[in-house]
Amino acid sequence: MIQFIRGTLVSIEEDRVIVDVNGVGCGIFMSVQAMALLPQTGTEVKIHTYLSVKEDAMQLYGFLTRDDLMIFRLLIGVNGIGPKGGQAILSVLQPDDLRFAVLAGDVKAISAAPGIGKKTAEKLILELRDKLKIGDVLGHQTSGGALSGSAPKESGHIQSEAVQALTALGYGSTEALKAVKQVPPEEQVDVESVLKRALKYLL
Repeated sequence: MIQFIRGTLVSIEEDRVIVDVNGVGCGIFMSVQAMALLPQTGTEVKIHTYLSVKEDAMQLYGFLTRDDLMIFRLLIGVNGIGPKGGQAILSVLQPDDLRFAVLAGDVKAISAAPGIGKKTAEKLILELRDKLKIGDVLGHQTSGGALSGSAPKESGHIQSEAVQALTALGYGSTEALKAVKQVPPEEQVDVESVLKRALKYLL
């Protein structure tokens, strides 16, 4: 399998890019959001890839980070969502935004992707909810932060309780998750501290 492509960015088209790899032009399908973050043509790029093999075609799908690729793999693992569907979802939702939407059960946000209806979005949420946990969304902050020892586990528990408290106050699950995520690791001492800081982002 082709893990990544490194070469010169030749052109950016409607739904794909062309990368020159030692004289070979590789066409790589990418989401609108990913293409918007690419540098100018003529610049060297590294694109993580997924090779889709069908009876009548072999297509490369590209991603700027390994995290994007991981989320894409989870998406196409849902029955009824193929590579194009997965790419469409990532064109309207960043990986973390998708995690928020899945954990919050936000069908509307996911079904905003072209070709993804309400039933498909509901199925996606049902199948991925157990695979995506709050720690996946908020854990970036606890790993390598100022806290040590058992702190990451404790911090994750504090964050989960803070999100539940905010939703009990009437805030949506998605906005509650986003607010808690913004709280610096060093301020995640207890649930009350996280709540106070998160509420500042919400008000």
